[in-house]
Formats: sequence, C-alpha cells, structure tokens
Amino acid sequence: MERALIIGASGGIGAAFATALDARGVDVVALSRRTHGLEFSDPPAAEALLARVEGPFDLVLVVTGALTSTRDRPEKSLVELSAEEMAAQFAVNTIGPALVMKHAKRWLPRKGRSVFAVLSARVGSIGDNRLGGWYSYRASKAALNQVLKTGSIELARTHKEALCVALHPGTVSTPFTENFAAPNKLTPDESAQHLLTVLDTLGPEHSGSFYDWKGEEIPW
Repeated sequence: MERALIIGASGGIGAAFATALDARGVDVVALSRRTHGLEFSDPPAAEALLARVEGPFDLVLVVTGALTSTRDRPEKSLVELSAEEMAAQFAVNTIGPALVMKHAKRWLPRKGRSVFAVLSARVGSIGDNRLGGWYSYRASKAALNQVLKTGSIELARTHKEALCVALHPGTVSTPFTENFAAPNKLTPDESAQHLLTVLDTLGPEHSGSFYDWKGEEIPW
C-alpha cells in the first residue's frame, strides 16, 4: 500500500487531499499545527517534531501557508513593508517547507517513484509578476520555489525517480481567501483532485518545476 504524508492536513486543501488519497486506498499520515502542534513560527519545535516522523512515504505534500501574519491584508505598496511581517511570512511559507524537504530526503524511498510537492502560488512567480504588491507573500513564495528547485537537484542524485514540484492550487474557497474576491473559486475538493491528477501525469523529468492546477507550467 502506498503511504502519503500531508503537512498541514487540518486546513481546507490539506483535508481534501487526505480524503482524496484515502479514497484511492493510500495510507495517509496527517500532521498539522492544530492537531499536532507543528508550528513553523517555532523552527526548533518543528524540527523536533519532524525528526520523530518515520517513513518511508511515497508522497510528501506540504500544504501549509499564510497570506498574512501580522497584517489584515497583504502590502499594496513599499511604504507598508515591515521586517516583522516579512520575517513571519518567510517562517511559515519558506523556512517551514524547507525543513520538511530536509527530512523528505530520508523519508522518500531511493528506488521507485516518489513525490515531494509543495503548495506555492502563482504570485510567487517572478516572471509572471505584472501587478506588483503583496511583497512579503510574493517574496516568501519565490524563495520557496528556489528551495524546491535547489532541493530537487540534490535529491535527483540519490533518488533517481523522485519528482519534486511546486504547485499552484488556484484560488480556493477557504478561510485563507475569504476576504479576497475572485471569480470561479475552486472548492478544496476540486483543487485537490486537479492537483493529484497533475501529479499523476508528471515524471522525474519534470522535477524542479512549477505547475498550476490545470497542469500548465508556470515560469519561475
């Protein structure tokens, strides 16, 4: 039986992933801040918890994230920047997933197909940035993309069939996005099903890439 580890399983998309994978007959191990105290704003505590997790896992999904941390909304201009907000965003959106990827190297089997995937965001793409704004969130997701790309290169040396990808889930109707209007929001179940279908179509030759929920590659 395949095994999957979901980091951030108590959130809307995380719970949807758990349900969808369970329906596929996958043995799901779920970790979250709410249930297990996995708090990326406290890196030493997060590291200690992750160190106790034992693999192997065929799939590791990191679906944690925060749009804002110390503010009610993302920054619209440079005058709104603060070190406090940027540090908090990087702790959750970049450093936390990076610590998970550090442990994924020992969790993923060295032989056979395995997947490490993180939820990023289209606004983290430097090449696709046309509107500006959202400094801390954009920067933390762009940094996450770089961690994923760099980690994929190292992992390929020992895990020849591993797939490491960043995924954009679309605009999903969750508390995360409730204060932001967007047309045609996806439900968590729709987003999770789409993303799992995308992962099914990708192989190790796609490792170190960035895809949206429709399977379209996004520029870094």
